[in-house]
Amino acid sequence: MSADARFADADPVPLALMAEDDQDLSILSALLQDAVLPASEMSYDHRGRSLALLLNRFRWEDAEQAAAEGREYERVRSVLLIRDVQRVLSDGISRDSDTVLELLAIVWQPGPDGTGRLLLEFAGDGTLAVEVECINIDLRDVTRPYRAVSGKAPVHPE
Repeated sequence: MSADARFADADPVPLALMAEDDQDLSILSALLQDAVLPASEMSYDHRGRSLALLLNRFRWEDAEQAAAEGREYERVRSVLLIRDVQRVLSDGISRDSDTVLELLAIVWQPGPDGTGRLLLEFAGDGTLAVEVECINIDLRDVTRPYRAVSGKAPVHPE
């Protein structure tokens, strides 16, 4: 039996979630905390008005059960797709393909008439500001879970 057989058997099922308001976004932000990606895995499609990120997401939804069962923590490759994008601005983020980014949170700054700005906050004070017409985000797991290389759950000192 392979180590990733549970995923193939749909136990657990891969995440496929949408965010359409700030409450949905807070759930996605929590699930994406500590996701890592090379800077080269971000793609802005100006014409298609979308921003896609291919992330290595820590499986927070499984962490408590993994600890209780004494098994290894897992990560999974996921696509975060932000739609209805008007503009993308970055501050403190290197686009060098060797740069690895760690996503800490996604914050919503509402604007007039449902528009606003999504702030993707990365470790090291880097921020991606995504101006959008509305919150229209998909998060989808695209691979089977795999063992977290560090073997540990991420820790955030208070």
